[in-house]
Amino acid sequence: MSQPEFKAGCRLSMLDLGVLIGGAVGSIVAWQWTWWVGFVIAFVVAHFFLFCNIFRMSRPLELVWAAAFVAAAGGTVVTETPGWGVTVVGSLIVTVLVVAIEMRRPSYHGIAWQQLNPKLPEWWEAHIAKHATDSNEKD
Repeated sequence: MSQPEFKAGCRLSMLDLGVLIGGAVGSIVAWQWTWWVGFVIAFVVAHFFLFCNIFRMSRPLELVWAAAFVAAAGGTVVTETPGWGVTVVGSLIVTVLVVAIEMRRPSYHGIAWQQLNPKLPEWWEAHIAKHATDSNEKD
């Protein structure tokens, strides 16, 4: 079994660029129709970029943010409660919290990982070696 290559830090692929461009166009078009639809598209796409490319967030923390945003935005769309102001501020607070949690993990590999997590290469080697050993034992 080959080991994945160590690639910490920010990343940007052609697919990511496509999502960003498509999201920007979709947001602008939707904003012309209904402002909050355009805003939601832009807000979610921006968080996709931050979580996947800048901070390299783990899936469970992405899902925490998504659940909080969907609950608040859904309530705002359906019942106008809690409202867009509270939805945005609350979502940004959750953003800061999940980013702070991610940056304190021994597996943190996003922006500024060299300063925040200088032992990442050692963690990576131990993590990869453990998975390689586990896979070999199952064969």
